[in-house]
Amino acid sequence: MQIRKTTLLIGGALAVLAAQVAYAKEAQGPATAPATQPAPAAGWPKAVKAQPDAPNIVLVLLDDVGFGATSTFGGAAATPNLDQLAASGLSFNQFHTTALCSPTRAALLTGRNAHQVGFGTVVEGASPNPGYHATWGREFVSVAEVLRKGGYSTAAFGKWHNTPDWEINAVGPFDRWPTGLGFEYFYGFQLGETSQWEPQLYRNTVAVEPNRKPDQGYHLTTDLVDDAVHWVRQHEAVAAEKPWFLYFAPGATHAPHHVPPEWIAKYRGKFDQGWDKLREETFARQKRLGVIPQNAELTPRPAELPAWDSLSTEQKKVYARQMEVYAAFLEQTDHEVGRLLDEVRKGPKSDNTLVLYVVGDNGGSAEGSLDGSIANFAGFFAQVKDTLDEQLRTLDEIGGPRHDNHYASAWAWATTTPFQWTKQVASHFGGTRNPLIVSWPAKIKARGEIRSQFSHVNDIAPTIYELAGVKFPEVVDGVKQKPLEGRSLAYTFEHADAPTRHTRQYFELGGNRAIYQDGWVAGARYGVPWELFNKPGRPEDARWELYHVAEDFSEAHDLAAKYPDRLKALQREFDREATRNQVYPLSPIVSLDDTSRPYASLGKTSFTYRAGVTRVPQGSAPDLGNRSHRITATVDIPESGAEGVLIAQGGRHGGFSLYVKDGRLVYENNFVSKRTDRLVSSIALPHGKVELGFEFLADGRKPLGGGTGRLTINGQPAGETHFASFGGFRGSDTETLDIGEETGSPVSQAYATPYRFSGTLDTVRVDLL
Repeated sequence: MQIRKTTLLIGGALAVLAAQVAYAKEAQGPATAPATQPAPAAGWPKAVKAQPDAPNIVLVLLDDVGFGATSTFGGAAATPNLDQLAASGLSFNQFHTTALCSPTRAALLTGRNAHQVGFGTVVEGASPNPGYHATWGREFVSVAEVLRKGGYSTAAFGKWHNTPDWEINAVGPFDRWPTGLGFEYFYGFQLGETSQWEPQLYRNTVAVEPNRKPDQGYHLTTDLVDDAVHWVRQHEAVAAEKPWFLYFAPGATHAPHHVPPEWIAKYRGKFDQGWDKLREETFARQKRLGVIPQNAELTPRPAELPAWDSLSTEQKKVYARQMEVYAAFLEQTDHEVGRLLDEVRKGPKSDNTLVLYVVGDNGGSAEGSLDGSIANFAGFFAQVKDTLDEQLRTLDEIGGPRHDNHYASAWAWATTTPFQWTKQVASHFGGTRNPLIVSWPAKIKARGEIRSQFSHVNDIAPTIYELAGVKFPEVVDGVKQKPLEGRSLAYTFEHADAPTRHTRQYFELGGNRAIYQDGWVAGARYGVPWELFNKPGRPEDARWELYHVAEDFSEAHDLAAKYPDRLKALQREFDREATRNQVYPLSPIVSLDDTSRPYASLGKTSFTYRAGVTRVPQGSAPDLGNRSHRITATVDIPESGAEGVLIAQGGRHGGFSLYVKDGRLVYENNFVSKRTDRLVSSIALPHGKVELGFEFLADGRKPLGGGTGRLTINGQPAGETHFASFGGFRGSDTETLDIGEETGSPVSQAYATPYRFSGTLDTVRVDLL
């Protein structure tokens, strides 16, 4: 029987083969077919190829690094890898950003002005006004998309911060994610900050968790470099001849300032002299290095910041430690970026690799308040400040995963030496002047030289286009493109004294305004950067200042009274540029009123989740802040018992968790890590099908208000308490909503994440009352 089956199979196969041969002969036609008969088209569609000898491109963007923070530009933080890169290329000392995260990135990646693209502020502060809606339009093609269409491979690693937060969820839409804007691969995080120890990560458009815990040696910057190195090696293995564009933008050194303790130990005692003396030391080093002119002047400390000598011994101890941690974070970042660049140098295009290294997306961040903070992000939204005693008690812990730490505002000012002010203050260079290092061994012959042409972050995309030999398109996928605003910097590479081609540039952020034109700057500052809410007056009424920066490098001499006509002319120029770029009406940096944003949760009063739903962001989750609500979980508890999270929102720096532990139902209310309320059920949980409930009855809709919490088991009361403040308010959760487990960091110290529920979880329902 087996032989017969085999014979039939062979016979069938031969018959099929014979039929195929006959069909092929018939398709060929007679041997005497006319020679003029058209031949069938042959070959695969041809892939687009980049220009011959096109360079690989590495674009690095650090976060919250002032002009004078790195040793390369005179700072106290050792950055030997950046020093080496500068020695092998060019350092630009009149390069400018926008004074804030999302706007700088939008200008960097498009070559246009931030307000044009809709990023006049950060994603989290978006408003419906055209210049501030954070909705990247197709008429602003990214440099990644242009390079991809020009034959490059493209990848992005680290912080993105340019997707509307109402589109950051499991179902998108994804056309404004990195992979929808020209990057073929993305690994990083979406919003303004994340923990370096327990980050909220995405690979392309899928939420992923870190592969290790902090106690196993995990750190985000290291992880990002590892992934980027892997991508480079994979690319070289299969397409070494194809050029690539790698955008590396770590969360470093944005708060929280998280860094392993061995790096912090190197800076013990290095900042006991305080911020006033640090400014003087940095200024002297800058002149020795030649990164500022010899006639530059050190601008004085603003009256709003305290003198170091006026502080108590306890204050000095706390503040000095804060800066030790920050400097360590910056040095560790330099080390990690150095690992990436070392890997690139080992590749087949070592010399033919263009590196553009933007050292900060704005000046040093003064958002940590005058005293600094150990619960910065949640405390920022809750407006709850850390006391000096709280910081003293945890002094040796800052830098680790337990704290969302930030340094005192005056340290930010110190790192922007020699300029006035800091991040968010777009009216002065302390907010907008950042170092740029450019290296391209195969093409740039100058080594270790300074370039002082006025330039802006929107110049980076045009520079890349020129050096890659890629023409900027007028139309992309049928959409007519808005023209570039920036100018290529290639003209400066071999001509140190070439006249500046970027002759006019406006700046605006949160009402702080400035205009540069032909060596002059007019600016108007509104408020101070560590106080974002309820600022007095109107930005329109802020006093204008005037500086001749062609002669006054650091904006040390206000000439408004001396040249009133010139000031008025520049004010008119700002008004024209502001109107053209959608700057008006002036918008605050952060708006707490998010009811106008198109969040998926708005208007809904009931939400039902099944097990396995995780990483639901706040815009898609129910807004429970200051509102009565009920949580009902339907579970099946086996005879052996069960434990784990039923529902949790937020993390160790603020949020809530409803979980089962030791046979009891537990609700934990974490108010910005300042106070934890723990309500444990008065009765043990039964086995089998059980309905578990928690009800919160708010004291009223007052901001950050409290209320009464009640537990129920199968509808029966099982515990009650009063919370002075509710931890799950919108804005507190830098993390997300999870069902059946908890991702990221834990709300409660009673368990470690993910703490998955070990019973059967059917549904969790949340009802707004």
